[in-house]
Amino acid sequence: MSPRAVVVGPPGSGKSTVGPLLAKALGVEFRDSDDDIVARTGRSIADIFAEDGEPAFRALEEAAVTTALAEHEGVLSLGGGAPLTPGTRARLAEHTVVFLNVGLAAGVQRTGLSSARPLLAGVNPRATFKKLLDERVPVYREVATVEVVTDDRTPAEIVADLAARLAPAEAKE
Repeated sequence: MSPRAVVVGPPGSGKSTVGPLLAKALGVEFRDSDDDIVARTGRSIADIFAEDGEPAFRALEEAAVTTALAEHEGVLSLGGGAPLTPGTRARLAEHTVVFLNVGLAAGVQRTGLSSARPLLAGVNPRATFKKLLDERVPVYREVATVEVVTDDRTPAEIVADLAARLAPAEAKE
């Protein structure tokens, strides 16, 4: 058993929007590892970060991703920082990973620099978002088998592009 596609990307890239739409287009179920963590702990991601710290959250996240990769056959969306964990990166090597790439301007616009996103809270959220992109984009590219730029594209356009690229080889003939 293996997910049809694993969706990764920074905050604002469209994982929560594109993921479910892609699952529908491919005729499979959608699952979000962040939702799994919230369901398992009964706490929000922001609360876990604030009360337990990022290392504790990353441990919960790695366990949730490991479980989801083993038991989910549809589209799986990961939290933006999930690929930063070496164990998760290693596990992703065996899967089709879609990197939803978003530029600084579009990412800032889409996130609204929300305080609900623990890593974007702070004195200068725009600078924080730029630093996050600088650190994470190389990691996303390392694990990705497919990369799609989401700036200036509708979710429907992104999904159509991905569905065509992820179609089984025999369907393309």
